[in-house]
Amino acid sequence: MTEGALPAGQPVTGIVEAQSRSLWGDVWVQFRGHKGAMVGCFIFFAIVFLVLFGPMIHTVDPTYLDYRAKNSGWSLTHPLGTDNYGRDIFAQVLQGGRTSLAVGITAMLLALIVGTIVGVFAGFFRWLDGPLMRLTDLFLALPLLPLLLVVVMLFRDTLRAAFGPETGIFILIVGVIGVTSWMQTARIVRGDVLALKEREFVLAARSIGTPSRRIITRHILPNILSPIMVSATLGIANAIITESAVSFLGLGFPPDFPTWGRLVSDNQNFIGLNPQWAIIPAVAISLTVLSVNFIGDGLRDALDPRIRGR
Repeated sequence: MTEGALPAGQPVTGIVEAQSRSLWGDVWVQFRGHKGAMVGCFIFFAIVFLVLFGPMIHTVDPTYLDYRAKNSGWSLTHPLGTDNYGRDIFAQVLQGGRTSLAVGITAMLLALIVGTIVGVFAGFFRWLDGPLMRLTDLFLALPLLPLLLVVVMLFRDTLRAAFGPETGIFILIVGVIGVTSWMQTARIVRGDVLALKEREFVLAARSIGTPSRRIITRHILPNILSPIMVSATLGIANAIITESAVSFLGLGFPPDFPTWGRLVSDNQNFIGLNPQWAIIPAVAISLTVLSVNFIGDGLRDALDPRIRGR
């Protein structure tokens, strides 16, 4: 057989496909085959598109009080009707979705950064493992919701005076949720780093004198993207639920600044008269959390090398 000739019986298309395959291509193929993840992506991006671009089409001010149209039913002007003050329900749901998603994504990013840093340092540097893990256990032992309520009560007036009523509460809630939600990510990342730092490519990098900082950035971090991405999807859901609980208890954003949790809280007393006022934002919260969880399940399966390719 001449050099460069194909082995007998080897199809040309199989070799071309094998050469063109990549890691992220395999991940996408596996993720695309996960029906729950694809449904979750469709629902989540539909909600994001609706809350981002919906106010450009439905231009009614969510805080405008139209007393002549209060308690009205569904119509072209008010697709979901109005509440007892004449405020448009659909406009409030769209505005509340912007706030809830912004809180969820920002708090998730903060928790992800803190958890990744703590997990990498605890797993890579043995002398930091004990103190950082004991700190993680301490935060895990703290009750999140009572702590969040206490911090909001103590610092909300100070931050409102410094940054304004909406921005101050946003910074406070995002900061507290992010700082108290990084522990699961840190423990997962630490476990992966402990396994990776004993692999041959890391030992080879150490043997030629590669600095620890370069080993972490070039060899460790790219190989722990799988748990980080899965933790990101779950972090969004947890942050949205926590913000909704705080708003439901009346300690979140101001009453004239709607969020999904605030809408459920404000309309719970009218559940017998007009149940859609509370059910619609509650369904929005549930659909967002479920879709994000389905996306996380799909990413976990797609990024797991033991499952990918089956």
